[in-house]
Amino acid sequence: MDYGRYKYEQDKKRQEAKKKQSITQVKEIKVRPKTGDHDLQTKMGHIRKFIGNNDKVKVTMIFRGREITLTDQARVLLQRIAEELSDVAMVEKAPKFEGRTMVMFLAPKAS
Repeated sequence: MDYGRYKYEQDKKRQEAKKKQSITQVKEIKVRPKTGDHDLQTKMGHIRKFIGNNDKVKVTMIFRGREITLTDQARVLLQRIAEELSDVAMVEKAPKFEGRTMVMFLAPKAS
């Protein structure tokens, strides 16, 4: 058996497998509890673009100083984002606290 030919065929198989692979990235969008409506619409436009590219999106709600008392308002805001994007994205991970941030993951809907 020709070892050189064997190596060549193995490399070709590896390249073919790599071509068929789909790479999913996680993009991050940061918002604050008092983010305005227009700014929120802009950020949702960015999320739609990321979801359209088959990327997952991590929506991070950042609390600074006394904003930590606005957790209910922040949860409502994240739910609103999830509802408005429900036609293209599904909630992969519900909003969850991690220190002074609240994180929610969105993934593209399976067509």
